Parts: sequence; structure tokens; C-alpha cells
Amino acid sequence: MSPLPATPDTPPVSAPESAAEERSARLAVTLFPLLILAGGAVAVLTPGTFTGMGPWINPLLGIIMFGMGLTLTAPDFALIAKRPVPVVIGVVAQFMIMPILGWLIAAALGLPPALAAGVILVGCCPGGTASNVVAYLAKGDVALSVAMTSVSTLLAPLLTPVLALWLAGQYMPVDAGSMAFSIVQIVLLPVLLGLAVRRFLPSLVARCLPVLPWLSVGAITLVVVAVVSGSAGIIFSAGLLVLVAVILHNGLGYALGYGAARLFRLPTASRRTTAIEVGMQNSGLAAGLARQYLTPEAALPGAIFSIWHNVSGAVLAAYWRRRDARSATATPASPASSQHI
Repeated sequence: MSPLPATPDTPPVSAPESAAEERSARLAVTLFPLLILAGGAVAVLTPGTFTGMGPWINPLLGIIMFGMGLTLTAPDFALIAKRPVPVVIGVVAQFMIMPILGWLIAAALGLPPALAAGVILVGCCPGGTASNVVAYLAKGDVALSVAMTSVSTLLAPLLTPVLALWLAGQYMPVDAGSMAFSIVQIVLLPVLLGLAVRRFLPSLVARCLPVLPWLSVGAITLVVVAVVSGSAGIIFSAGLLVLVAVILHNGLGYALGYGAARLFRLPTASRRTTAIEVGMQNSGLAAGLARQYLTPEAALPGAIFSIWHNVSGAVLAAYWRRRDARSATATPASPASSQHI
């Protein structure tokens, strides 16, 4: 299996096949939110130190998406032709469930317009490939996870601006055309460039792969620092409300994603993967777009989501693994041995 791709939500991690690789994947999922949480805390305490970082957000996101392209291979896309149904179910659920959930949560909590638009924009973005590592740890279908993330990422230049205009546009103006062009620049072109470099310079890319996790971690930490430093004031006044919105958005995304897969009778591994793909978002992209096209405050939900969904994903994966372990020790006749979520 090819390495798991890198996005603003996780460093690239090769599909783990040994105990050492599994420990590495767990470390990535655990350490990454701690690093960006530390960066965010520093930005809150000394916001003036980082006020000049705003223009660097989009280039940093482009670098990370280039890293994603470097880690993708032809088999990742071949799965789409071999097993189109679960891929389509996951991608449709991604772009239906999360945007509408964001809109409903913003309305239910009575969020201010900028924060409401930011929550909705997180829901309109494609899946983040932290989901690929979490799908592995949860004993999900990793190949399906990579395929879903790749397809949703490639569809983002079209669907993200349209959905944002429809839902977030109720709270503040959204320039969908300019946003689409930015997503092409930030996401699509870097991914395609990475794919081309991997295709024509595979030996060079193989030597660079070990460095990509640290590049991605550093880049997304800087993105979060830039976003938080521009929103330090609102963090103290509405930070708890935003956290509640993020937790609801992420958790309900898991539940409804799993339910959608179960409705179509996908196997357990695919249900887990779909839940993770729907619940985990490319929130770094959301933060960057919000800061550029909405307001600095609107970028705050994306920054907080970047931290939270890594934590919740690791917890969900641990729960499923423990459940499987209990099922494995049950007798064959026990219901627990044949039924689990």
C-alpha cells in the first residue's frame, strides 16, 4: 500500500505494517495536536509576535498539498474504478452531511455571523488525511480512506465554493469564484505537481518521504499560529462556544457518516472508514480560506477543528480496537463475536 498522503491535518505516514510502524502512526496522531495546541497557546499569549504571518498561510498550505501529491500513487486511484460504490457513498456523505451539519449547529448555537460562516466553511471542505492514519488505527479500510480523501480533495475546487456560497453566504458575503480559483492554486495544482514529480522522479521522492511528516507538522503549526494570532481577542470572548460547535460538528459527522455506510450495508471496516472520512475535515484549508475571504474570526473554527479532530479520531480508533479485542476473546456463539460497530 502506498504511503498515506499529507494534508494540513496530518503528516504523511506510510501504511503501517509492523509494530514499529503502528507506534509511529500512533505517535503522529498523538503528538500532532499537542504541537499545534502549543503553537496556538503561544499565539494567544503573544499575538503581536505573529501578526505578519498572514500572507504565508496559503503558500504553507500549498507546500503541504504538494506533499500529499508526492505520497499518492496509481493504485490509490485504481480503487475508485474497482470499488466505486463505497467511494461514492463516502464522498457524497462528506459533501452533504458536514456542510448541512455546520449550518444547523451555527443556527442552534446562535453563533455570531463570522463564527457561523467559519463553522460552515469547515463543513464544506474535503476530508483531511489524518483520517487515513486514524482509519488504520481503527482497523478500517485504509485503501478506501485514501481513495475517499483523494476524490473529495480533487472535487473541492468546485464543491467547496458552491456549498460555502449557499450556506455560509447567509451570514456574510462569499466570493465563490475567487475562492474556487484559490482552491485550484492552493490544493489542485500542488497535488497534481506532486503526482507528476512522484511519477518521473520516484527515487528522489522515496528519499524525501521521511522528511515530509516534519515538514507538514511544521507548516500546519505555523498556519494555526497565524490564524490564532489574528483571532486572539475573540478566543477569550467566544472560544468555549466555538469549541462546543467543533465538538458537535465532528462527533455528529462520525455518527452520521457511520449511519450512511450502514444504511447501504457496507462492511464494518468500510463503515468505520466512512465515519472517519466524514467526521474529519481539511480544517487547515478552511482556516486559510476563511482568513482570506471572510474574516480572521471566521478562521478560528478551522484552527480549533485542526486540533480537536486529531484527538477525537485517536480516541474513536482506540475504542474500536478495544471492542475488537473483546470480541476476539468471546466464544464463537457469543453475539459479541459477530456483531460490533
